[in-house]
Amino acid sequence: MVTTFPRTPSFRLDGKSALVAGASSGIGLGAAVALAEAGARVTLAARSTDKLATIASQLSELGLSTETLLMDIQDVEATEAMVTSLAPFDILVNSAGLARHSAALDTTIGDFDAVVGVNFRGAYFLTRAVARRQIEAGRRGSLINISSQMAHVGGVDRAVYAATKHAVEGFTKSMAIEWGSYRIRVNTICPTFIRTPLAEQTFANPQRLKWVEEKIKLGRIGEVEDIMGPVVFLASDAAAMITGTALMVDGGWTAG
Repeated sequence: MVTTFPRTPSFRLDGKSALVAGASSGIGLGAAVALAEAGARVTLAARSTDKLATIASQLSELGLSTETLLMDIQDVEATEAMVTSLAPFDILVNSAGLARHSAALDTTIGDFDAVVGVNFRGAYFLTRAVARRQIEAGRRGSLINISSQMAHVGGVDRAVYAATKHAVEGFTKSMAIEWGSYRIRVNTICPTFIRTPLAEQTFANPQRLKWVEEKIKLGRIGEVEDIMGPVVFLASDAAAMITGTALMVDGGWTAG
């Protein structure tokens, strides 16, 4: 009698198309590289096309083919029109983000509106636009929002930022419920503090840096590479039964 063994689903993304918003630096750039290395055709989207052109050229030298797209997700109408005009994507990684940290008593209306406009409003409508095209084309997909550990806890000087990330978790779960019948998966990745330009302000403050290092149980700051594997996993068939959930990449921060 021949035993039929289960086979590990593929982590490869050959033949898949991916849109990465916020791809010009940090986690977004890491996500774009990871998806391209796994075989996806990656469209790099950000507000600076000059920077994207340089990145695309350098990736081409590594044998990775990418395209570039000028996109400011704060401009919801333009973003939706752009996504509608393009062929549907199989994968979305929404890594566009903004942080303007201050004590809650010092939050300005301008800073509040700016952070909400990118992290919540922009992310919501970009996710919806990509899903709508997938539904119209009758194709399944994986939509990944880069959230934060701050979507599950609070933090000093982070009332607005944490609020927007809590909001991302909420709409991600609701969208996952609504679009599950279309075989569209919607998840978040929740990083701890990652060594990117966005975190430089925090690391430059000795007290804040001490707070971060004490909270991360693995005893080190996160690196962009720590997010790349989780992105490929959630985008791939290896995560085919995962939707509406948050993948914590926080070094144990929220465990305690």
